[in-house]
Amino acid sequence: MNRCEWANIGSLDMKYHDEEWGVPVHDDRLLFEMLILEGAQAGLSWTTILKKRAAYREAFDNFNAEKIVQYSDTKIEQLLTNSGIVRHKLKINATVVNAKCFLEIQKKYGSFDHYIWSFVGGKPIINKWETLSDIPASSPESDVMSKSLKKKGFKFVGPTICYAYMQAVGMVNDHVISCFRYSEVTGSQD
Repeated sequence: MNRCEWANIGSLDMKYHDEEWGVPVHDDRLLFEMLILEGAQAGLSWTTILKKRAAYREAFDNFNAEKIVQYSDTKIEQLLTNSGIVRHKLKINATVVNAKCFLEIQKKYGSFDHYIWSFVGGKPIINKWETLSDIPASSPESDVMSKSLKKKGFKFVGPTICYAYMQAVGMVNDHVISCFRYSEVTGSQD
């Protein structure tokens, strides 16, 4: 079975690729989770984050933004000692800041989904990449998204992180055309 080259690293990556990556997400909680995980991944491999995903969900109250914004200094100190997650002070603090910004966007736009999907006009961009090396690290849309998120106070949302986020939540279909998921995901985007 042909799949995107990056997914052949191990069973966790394969499962994520085959079931989640590139599938359009419109659930605010999951959109928030993926934004936090993509930021946590900066400088690390996605495999590392996938291995820690369950621990992240437990440590951050299943990415409930309303709970996260209330985290005390004591809670943040506890998170810094949690070996199940990436113990990076700036990334952990960014999660709290991003939760606050996320809730503000929900209030202003009615949902985070409505806001975030506006960067692609509400529907996925369907690319036709032949090889992994064809896929860019960012795009004009991820540049605009990054600037907007930063202006709203978000942290760890550079253009490359935003593009990886767009790939993860199906805002772009970056499965290579020879991958079995390309047509499946494209079909779910019609």
